[in-house]
Amino acid sequence: MFRSRSAIAAVFQGVSISCPTTVLRAPRPMNRLLASAAALLLAVPVAGSAQQPIDWDALQRETVQIIADYMKINTTNPPGNELDGALFLKRILEREGFEVQLFDTAEFRGRRGANLYTRLKGNGSRKAIALVHHIDVVPADPRYWSADPFAGAIKDGFIYGRGALDMKGEGITHLMAMIALKRSGVPLTRDIVFIANTDEELGSLGAIVFVQRHADLLKDVEFLVTEGGDNSFKNGKLEYYGVGVAEKRTFWQHITVKGTPSHGSRPTKANPVPRLVRALNKLAAYETPLHPTPGVRKFFKDISVTYQGEQRKWLANIDSAIKVPKAKEWILSDVYWNAILRNTISLTGLQGSNKTNVIPAEAGADIDIRLLPDTDPEAFLETLKKVVNDTGVVWTAQLAPKAPLESPTDNDFFRAIERAARERDPKAFVTTPMLTGATDRPTYRALGIATYGFDPFKVEASDAQRGVHGNDERISVENMGFGVKFLYDILRYAQTDAPRP
Repeated sequence: MFRSRSAIAAVFQGVSISCPTTVLRAPRPMNRLLASAAALLLAVPVAGSAQQPIDWDALQRETVQIIADYMKINTTNPPGNELDGALFLKRILEREGFEVQLFDTAEFRGRRGANLYTRLKGNGSRKAIALVHHIDVVPADPRYWSADPFAGAIKDGFIYGRGALDMKGEGITHLMAMIALKRSGVPLTRDIVFIANTDEELGSLGAIVFVQRHADLLKDVEFLVTEGGDNSFKNGKLEYYGVGVAEKRTFWQHITVKGTPSHGSRPTKANPVPRLVRALNKLAAYETPLHPTPGVRKFFKDISVTYQGEQRKWLANIDSAIKVPKAKEWILSDVYWNAILRNTISLTGLQGSNKTNVIPAEAGADIDIRLLPDTDPEAFLETLKKVVNDTGVVWTAQLAPKAPLESPTDNDFFRAIERAARERDPKAFVTTPMLTGATDRPTYRALGIATYGFDPFKVEASDAQRGVHGNDERISVENMGFGVKFLYDILRYAQTDAPRP
């Protein structure tokens, strides 16, 4: 039988201990000893006290219904309509006793969007952890789906819908893990902050506005979790859990060349198209230097154990391997590995004449440039201008690069992830793949917050490849339950000093 805290306190802190016929008084030195013991006991959760057990099966069923309902809200961006999604989350949180705030509705006009914020209070002895997801989703064409992308259909053990993986599914695991902590009464040393942003899929305006206007709400946040993880799960086998600590910076450029318009039957040196083609050919031929960053170096070393022979040796020391021609050729044959080892340049769009027989006045091209976190954008642009070596080529930035992103791995939060991962898959490991795409993480990282891309699911690689921004996006019922429990444990473990693995 477990005693309540109050009963234990009474035993230890009371100077006297009552018996049926006598009162025994402890000596004063013993009083101080007993008082100290009582204080220690009161600081430790006592079984049978405020903590409540969690029915994980029931919570999974609740979670599945919530994600299905969330995906019924069409928040396709453009136009967004994220306010409907924010109000949906607000109702759930308020039923659980949370005080919820909606911000920046004026910025997005009408039902276009809103940023949602709430917080589960701890005792404040440690800094907070933020859980962040975006409400908007990319467009979906129902003609190419086996289920209505906005019906929240549940069939064959899966929930189908736009946002299942990117990223309403993760958002609901954030929500339900936090609710589970509240319901269970687990003592918290850190506040848990829950944020749902608008407009991530186009310009990330939601996160940008939130950080600009409400930085005071984030001043005590030490760690932040959002999308950008990449677990390797193929044919039912988990190779590793991938936690995103870094991502490349988007540095899109548009280049133009002006000329003299004329009839296509009379070639002229004033045709801007050949000049543009020459510039693009130089860019396509330019090989950017290879440069392993700390997180990428760790990633290669971690995954080296899954290879044999010289390949294992190469990956274990990537800095040396890229200097060996044979190793370099093998490593760069993987398009993902190539992309995380260097700044990349992709020629993606061309504009010229709208008629075959007209030489245009201007020709242009769009260039998708992705920079490593430690690359200076302006210095890289100057390098490209030297490669092209043509002052007639005009460069225009299409998108300003976000803040550099590279977060540390030597801290209690990362170790909490490693602990929870080992409990689930003792043979798997946690590593740090770099994201070549873009998220809202750099926006929050600019405040000094260590930000992490964390995917709490085991999604088959084929499902992820097909579903994210594609057709028949889905998440399994089992994964929703797994993800909530996984994140719940991480948040619990991060409340204390985590031992090094």
